[in-house]
Amino acid sequence: MITGICIIRLHLPGNESLKEKRRIVKSLIARVRNQFNVSIAETGDLDLWQMATLGISCVSNSNHHADEVITKAVHFIELSYPELEIVEQETEIISGPK
Repeated sequence: MITGICIIRLHLPGNESLKEKRRIVKSLIARVRNQFNVSIAETGDLDLWQMATLGISCVSNSNHHADEVITKAVHFIELSYPELEIVEQETEIISGPK
């Protein structure tokens, strides 16, 4: 079993409320989940208006596939939400017991 994990920290410039931030993040999460069949959730910066930390994970039987799915999901976020800036990104592929 292979698990791909990615943590992304986003800057949401121009946001003026938590309500606006949650609307954007909720939409982003739903679109990524539906498009790539990954687990995704807001995992940090919950009370900051202009920052969001997301965790994405993918389980696969191949290192290449897990990395490819995570990379495509991040690229999708960049293209679909050009108003957001990825401040930090950390990806890890973990091999579990066989």
